[in-house]
Amino acid sequence: MSKFPYRQDREELRALLQQFDNLRAGRSHSFIDEDSFERIIDYYDEKEQLPQALVAADYAVEQYPYSSSLLLKKADVLIALRRYQEALDILDKANLLDSKDTNLYILKTDAYLALDMQQKAAAVLESALDDFEGEEKIDLLFELADVYDDYENFEKVFDCLKMILQQEPSNEEALYKICFWTDFTGRNEEGIKLHQHIIEDFPFNELAWFNLGAAYQGIKLYEKAIDAYQYAVAIDEKFDYAWRNMGDAFIRLRKYREAIEVLEKVLELTRPEDVVYEAIGHCYDKAGNFAQARFHYRKASHLNNDDSQLHYKIACTYMNEGIWDSAIKSLEQAMRIHRLQPEYNLAMGQCFMELDKLDDAITYFGNVVRVRPKKLSGWIELLKCLYKAEMYEEALEYSGFAFEQTDNKPIFLFYKSAVLYAMGKSKEALIQLEAGMARNPKLIKKFIELNPSILQHQQVVDIIARFKKRRSF
Repeated sequence: MSKFPYRQDREELRALLQQFDNLRAGRSHSFIDEDSFERIIDYYDEKEQLPQALVAADYAVEQYPYSSSLLLKKADVLIALRRYQEALDILDKANLLDSKDTNLYILKTDAYLALDMQQKAAAVLESALDDFEGEEKIDLLFELADVYDDYENFEKVFDCLKMILQQEPSNEEALYKICFWTDFTGRNEEGIKLHQHIIEDFPFNELAWFNLGAAYQGIKLYEKAIDAYQYAVAIDEKFDYAWRNMGDAFIRLRKYREAIEVLEKVLELTRPEDVVYEAIGHCYDKAGNFAQARFHYRKASHLNNDDSQLHYKIACTYMNEGIWDSAIKSLEQAMRIHRLQPEYNLAMGQCFMELDKLDDAITYFGNVVRVRPKKLSGWIELLKCLYKAEMYEEALEYSGFAFEQTDNKPIFLFYKSAVLYAMGKSKEALIQLEAGMARNPKLIKKFIELNPSILQHQQVVDIIARFKKRRSF
């Protein structure tokens, strides 16, 4: 055996190419066998010299007209050259010689897909399935799944992967793919049964446990999902996706301490990612530990500084603590990225209102209602601000706009009534209050919050009492 097999292969190939050149030039009638022709075609194909590959394939097929493998090589080159109908004609000839080669069906599929004839491609593979077993059948099923994906028959993609796993339960590629398609098609119950059967025979298959957890998570059975993920990480402690999903399941259950522990494990196992830091920040945020929430949101922001939501979330932690100036600085960073984002403008307006900078607040609330005229919160905050600034004429005008823009939401009848009272127009105010109470009496709380001293008006108290009496009957 040669000490340098790679060099020997290269020299053999060089000799073969020289032989082929001699054959083409008519200088020699040296014999080139089928395998050698295949090597020559593959060489030109790998070098992306497709015209030369086709010339070699033509010579090969001329010398070996009954070689199905050389016909398949020629068809493969024709497909690469986008000569699809010629390739299909060659494949029909190959089919007569040997119909038991899976490459025949895969190449036909490629040609039909290139011609945008997805259903014909699927039909080729479907008709071939019964003629094959074992690995060959699995190869065809993977190919068929790709075809169904290509023309968006997603249910059939799931069916193909399910068939593969019924034949070969530990097939890693199928296990990886079916996890996505179970979620995408919503066939979680089927996914649960399938993976339970796999686990019965292969209890130490961490991918099957992971997929079982994901399927449970898909139907919001988070406790069962967590149990499955825990089995997955018991088998493979470094299975970071199982830890991630487990963290998400704990968050859904509002078990924030457990979620933090699990997500910190993800950080130990993988490179730092903004989404993981953000999730940990969210957990601390929900637990009321705003300093730790900020710390993790900032870590996420350092990794993804273009995500304006992270700056907004930092601002919200400051707002929860009443640190308005710091909140404004974070919101300014968010708004450098997305200036007219309604929720950022709304938060900015709330901060300025808390600092009693009402003109600035009105500007930001105005941005919200311009961008999202149907959004209730923008109008509510704008009207509260105008009321607080004693800009009653504007408040009266905008309460009318708000009522129209939000499909006559009754909250704005209450605000209009409060504004009219502040303007001394008690008769008109009572009419609006009555109209609001007739639509939704529970909103009286919002009316009173705007100005608690309104309850000093006996007529207001009488209207409230009258509607309470009606509800008690």
